[in-house]
Amino acid sequence: MRKLLFMLLAFATVCTVNAQVKTPQPSPFSKIEQKVGLTDVTLEYSRPSMRDRAIFGNLVPYGKLWRTGANANTKITFSDAVVISGQTLKAGTYAIFTKPNEKSWEVIFYADADNWGTPKTWDDTKVAAKATVDVIKMPVKIETFTMTFDDLTNKSAALGILWEDVYVGVTFEVPTDKGVSASIESVMNGPGARDYFSAAVYYLQEGKDINKAKTWIDKAIEISKDNPPFWMLRQQSLIHAKAGDKKGAIAAAKKSLAGAEKAGNADYVKMNKDSLKEWGAK
Repeated sequence: MRKLLFMLLAFATVCTVNAQVKTPQPSPFSKIEQKVGLTDVTLEYSRPSMRDRAIFGNLVPYGKLWRTGANANTKITFSDAVVISGQTLKAGTYAIFTKPNEKSWEVIFYADADNWGTPKTWDDTKVAAKATVDVIKMPVKIETFTMTFDDLTNKSAALGILWEDVYVGVTFEVPTDKGVSASIESVMNGPGARDYFSAAVYYLQEGKDINKAKTWIDKAIEISKDNPPFWMLRQQSLIHAKAGDKKGAIAAAKKSLAGAEKAGNADYVKMNKDSLKEWGAK
């Protein structure tokens, strides 16, 4: 009986320890993903509510550094370098801090985004960019802290911050024209060496038209000019061999062997030597 009571008590204790009450977070997490031109932008932040409190100039004092939201750092991630107020911000993740004032805000993009709230020790060298933006008073009050991507164009967008009756927007510019121009140039110039190489290797591996694969791998080597990599030459030798061109296979394998020896790649050295022996090379 005593043993049974002990087991029941232990079971009850385990259940009590493991039990967790689930309640809504007072400042729920939000994540927004936005494409601006060709640039991917991700925003992660927590959203406190007014709850009958005066916000700016009270809960959030004027002229003091604010975490801009709640809980962990508000983070923004850019897949490309962007420009904010004439300052180039490299691709990466940044914390967003602000200094609200009645007429304008200072918005700061900080390179260390792993803080809870504001950093214990502020480091000016981690300020990647900052912008001063005007406050726009809204005719209605926004109960819950909100961040948006506004005024989207192919070249830019505004990061919007709204709470209480305040809106501020920070414009950032993205390198869309540079990306589009590079894409146009690449397509108009036709496939590159890697495109021909990938297509040829796929045809070899899948047992498709080996003569077409031979044409493509030779084109890849031709585009590579005087310095085709040994791994590309290795595939050329295999494709030529499969196409019945033993002479071409041996020539490519010898070039691949020389490149592999120079690079110190023992695996490719062995593979090429084995193939040359198999093909009766002298």
